[in-house]
Amino acid sequence: MDLKLVWLPLFLNFCALCQAPPAPQRIGPLTLSGSLRTRLEAWDWFEGRANNTYAFSGSLLRVSLGQQTRPLDWQVEVALPVLLGLPDDAVAPGDQGQLGLGATYYVANSRSRNAALPFLKQGFVRFKNLGGGAAHSLRLGRLEFIEGAEAAPSNPTLAAVKRDRIAHRLLGNFAWSHVGRSFDGAHYAYNTARNNLTVMAARPTRGVFQVDGWGELDIAVVYGAFTRQLGTGRSAGELRLFGIWYDDYRDVLKTDNRPLALRRADLAQSVRLGTGGGNYLHAFETGAGTVDLMFWGALQAGSWGTLDHGAGALAAEAGYQPPGLPRLRPWLRGGYFYGSGDGDPLDSSHDTFFQLLPTPRWLARFPFYNLMNNRDAFGQAILRPHARLTLRAEVHSLSLASRSDLWYQGGGAFQPWTFGYTGRSGGGRRGLATLFDLSADYQVNPHLSVTGYYANAQGGDVMKFVYPSGHDAQLAYAELTYRF
Repeated sequence: MDLKLVWLPLFLNFCALCQAPPAPQRIGPLTLSGSLRTRLEAWDWFEGRANNTYAFSGSLLRVSLGQQTRPLDWQVEVALPVLLGLPDDAVAPGDQGQLGLGATYYVANSRSRNAALPFLKQGFVRFKNLGGGAAHSLRLGRLEFIEGAEAAPSNPTLAAVKRDRIAHRLLGNFAWSHVGRSFDGAHYAYNTARNNLTVMAARPTRGVFQVDGWGELDIAVVYGAFTRQLGTGRSAGELRLFGIWYDDYRDVLKTDNRPLALRRADLAQSVRLGTGGGNYLHAFETGAGTVDLMFWGALQAGSWGTLDHGAGALAAEAGYQPPGLPRLRPWLRGGYFYGSGDGDPLDSSHDTFFQLLPTPRWLARFPFYNLMNNRDAFGQAILRPHARLTLRAEVHSLSLASRSDLWYQGGGAFQPWTFGYTGRSGGGRRGLATLFDLSADYQVNPHLSVTGYYANAQGGDVMKFVYPSGHDAQLAYAELTYRF
């Protein structure tokens, strides 16, 4: 099936991203709001020994009720994910495994083609004006949390770079999936005009790919970050320093490049990691347009079961918005990412950068890869011909950081009995794929938006090794969101 012929006209004419939700409804002192998102996905995965071409739909209804008062706010939100037409023949034997996320949803939901279950998405109380100061707040309960999004810069370029290229990297709500992720715990924030201090301690919930999002996972996460706004007007920046403690004490089979027998002997030992890092963003106006710079980096240390863990990752990006085409408002960006891999599966150390609990699709729009054992050189072009319309095209050159390590997929733990990441051997190869994709976002009105996306991945040597029958893949989807 040639997905370009089926989806490209739809992509070019009906696409959007919800950017300006309508005002919530008032019921006396209470506030009622919600959204309904539905998406039809068409997958043409790398060709394996099972069905790699299929389509299915996923919808997510969220309804929230809350109240805001001077001393505190509270909110209760219920979610209902609905999955229809999941493929029951898209799991191949051996390393080929699940052929696309349709297969992942199918396996995660007890091998059911259709699945739905309401659950508590959020339920928290926020205490404000702590100690008599308006800068302090504390949320307690079930909540969504996205690291890197604690403070919103007033500069629109910085705000966009932060939203699209910083947030979600290591901790996120996995909102692109049809279920998502929440956290049960506490979130403290201190906000002033230029500074933000955030501390979060919680346990992640189930969900993401399985419709049952009720329970917690035996994982503890502690996050702390300090963010400062720098400069104003024509030259503005933002600095963030962060630290994360992650403790996964589930007795599950870990995903790494060791032989299976060694991993099976290491079930009882936890994954305990400390991650420290930071990022710096800067945007400045020149006589020839707007330039933006972004630097992000993180180091990790701790224990990976019986192994010592030490890893790192870095990203550097730059963008330019030329002034010469005001009707298109172009924005050209490019950059490089490196996430370390493990060079020896038999030594006493684990050196693969671990992405914790992110929203991987934020940085991997065709989510067949993530930030683990990965090198990504990319270019991006954004056009904004109308206030309601954004067009975006990207090209990525993807390869493994270490030939001796695995090609990793996934976005972290979501069930008590699975690790949350999968890995496939590349047979000593390095080249993963060259990815081309297109998207367009159009806001129809304050309530309604539609999104279209198409991607083509031309597989490299790793894909030729894993999928010798067909090493290219495509993904297309159309998404509609209604907010009330």
